[in-house]
Amino acid sequence: MADAPITHDPIYNTVDRDDFLALIDVNRYAERTDAFDGIISATEDHFWDPTDAAYVDFTAAKAFDLEQDTIMPREFTIELSCAVADKLDEGQKIRLANQSTRFMVSSLLHGEQGAMSLSASLCQIMRDPGAQEYAANQTREEARHVTGFARYIQTRFGTPLNAGPTLAGLMDQLVRSPLVYQKLVGMQMLIEGLAMGAFSTLHARTRDPLLRRLVQLVMSDEAFHHKFGKIWADRTMPKLNEEEHERVETWAATTFQKLLFNLVNAEQKQEIYREFGLDWQWVRASILEAFTDADRRKAMTESTNIFRVLIKTLLKAGIITDRTKPVYAQWVDMAELALEHDEVVGSDLAEATTLELREINKTRPKMVRPLRAS
Repeated sequence: MADAPITHDPIYNTVDRDDFLALIDVNRYAERTDAFDGIISATEDHFWDPTDAAYVDFTAAKAFDLEQDTIMPREFTIELSCAVADKLDEGQKIRLANQSTRFMVSSLLHGEQGAMSLSASLCQIMRDPGAQEYAANQTREEARHVTGFARYIQTRFGTPLNAGPTLAGLMDQLVRSPLVYQKLVGMQMLIEGLAMGAFSTLHARTRDPLLRRLVQLVMSDEAFHHKFGKIWADRTMPKLNEEEHERVETWAATTFQKLLFNLVNAEQKQEIYREFGLDWQWVRASILEAFTDADRRKAMTESTNIFRVLIKTLLKAGIITDRTKPVYAQWVDMAELALEHDEVVGSDLAEATTLELREINKTRPKMVRPLRAS
């Protein structure tokens, strides 16, 4: 039973990934849901192109002096607020801060690749043509995020840093999983929830106008991706029996804890620390000595804290009950969270950006690029 699919709404029915013949069953084409038509058609409103300067101009971006200033305020580099800072001179502190930002943006790039690959994997297994079309549409949007973040990293840093083992392992599991609930809860709610918190923080606090603009555009897409997960939750969670709900809820809580304790763990950033001659285990001990669980709970009172956003997403989706509430209640006030509005953080900015893009898209000529011979 542990690996059995959980499907109560036929729009989430699946076929085996290798059973292409099931997708050319003549009866399937007429069995198309209209549940996703609104977010599919809205893609024209929030269309943007990371290779078109009308939307974001990488070539005209002002150079950022990474040796003199930090892309994010220094307080975002936790290592600079503990004993680690005592081992670094001023130039090294600036470099460590910017390398930490490079790691964060690289993680976002890897996350977008994971979302693109997962969306493509849904196209292989979704039986409903409407659900399949939505997944194909999201695949396209995630692809432009990959392009956008890759270009930003190339502009500012040259190359991305490797994905941390926790993020890489979770995405690998989700992309390969045949279970729709794991794909949608894991990517559309957990990883997308983390991303929206990170995007909101970057947009509000970065000193780099180019990063702020890129994040703004990405958020205009991600708000719609979040809605796809919400539709699944609204149509699925109320219909689950006790065993099924416990399975989904327990899996979500276990995955949340894995992300909470490992995603920003010093172990994930060994690639950076080696450059400064720092032992990652010593760095981890220094951070733990300076920052307690009480500090972590205080950080989660911020509306854009990535883990607070994640908990709120699960709570509003009906995935958290009294059974697992203690897992989350040790970090946030669950009663307070329940009273907050349902919209994901950053949705107001995403809506305003969509209005801006609508105006740009009215005046932009359709680009027809000549094909190049290989």
